[in-house]
Amino acid sequence: MKILDLIAVIEKYAAPELQEDYDNAGLITGNAAWECNSVLCTLDVTVEVVKEAKENKCNLIIAHHPIIFRGLKRINGRDYVEQVIIEAIKNDIAIYAAHTNLDNILLGVNGMIGKKLGLKNITILQPKNKMLRRLITFAPVDQAEHVRNAVFAAVAGHIDKYSECSFNSDGTGTFKAGEGADPYVGEIGELHHERETKIEIVYPFYLENQVVKALVDNHPYEEVAYDIFTMDNVHFGIGAGIIGELEEPRDEKDFLKFIKERFKAEGIRHTELLAKPVKKVAVCGGAGSFLIKKAAQKGADMYITADVKYHEFFDAEGKLVVVDIGHYESEQFTIDLLHDLLAEKFPTFAVLKTKVNTNPVRYFSE
Repeated sequence: MKILDLIAVIEKYAAPELQEDYDNAGLITGNAAWECNSVLCTLDVTVEVVKEAKENKCNLIIAHHPIIFRGLKRINGRDYVEQVIIEAIKNDIAIYAAHTNLDNILLGVNGMIGKKLGLKNITILQPKNKMLRRLITFAPVDQAEHVRNAVFAAVAGHIDKYSECSFNSDGTGTFKAGEGADPYVGEIGELHHERETKIEIVYPFYLENQVVKALVDNHPYEEVAYDIFTMDNVHFGIGAGIIGELEEPRDEKDFLKFIKERFKAEGIRHTELLAKPVKKVAVCGGAGSFLIKKAAQKGADMYITADVKYHEFFDAEGKLVVVDIGHYESEQFTIDLLHDLLAEKFPTFAVLKTKVNTNPVRYFSE
């Protein structure tokens, strides 16, 4: 099996095009064409993790956080980032990161946190717009179903819980084939009128290449007419954070104790408790203070995230309880997500989870 086979599974689940502009997700070291011995899943890549991969004969590390986030001008081992890169290259170990693209899907990092909290009916907290495209094409009436089904097979036409969605209307198309053309219908040099079906289908922007290829490969016309439009509509399956509901309302203090135990959080910071039950909970793994007001707007009783600065706690404004459980603590189960995704696809392949605790934060309790 090649490294690119494992990467394909991750990228089908969380398309790399969904990463934020500032991010550096993807293959960071190594070659996707290499044969893969085994893979090690981790949250962060440290020198200890690379050594662990070497000891276990893993030549691929799949991480959540990219080890290289900004450009490197030198690689001489002066900091841990350069040390990791040197160690990985010396040992022919590839490093791949699935970062904000894994944050921006419903069943990604945040969905995993929601699962650990027992949340039901989860939705994206702050969905993104301009993620959708509308394809409009025209096919002969007797070929419309074939063309439409081919585009559906390319995973177009999905709207939330519905699939194979399209709008179709019949009309008359005209064209005149010139010299050298090979028309499906009509004659060279003669104006032809053809009963056609206009097909309109919506799809996420990152599927555009495969959708257009499916259309062209399965359309009977020599020259396929189609239009693509960017839609302003919100895509409710893509965006930041999630919000969901607990099975039953819980006491604030009891729920905080549950969070502390479930996430093995040695220290939890939070705003003033509001003396009311917790039912609706919002979540954002990692640095999520930018969603505090959105969580309040959506009616969350509690918002669980990390890396909240002093002044950002004021954004709660007494409308909800903001809980900071720590960056590593909030995202630690991403290791399980990556592992399970690959192990399910390749059940006989060695997919390992790191035993190294990469959390750089310690709490003094004496």
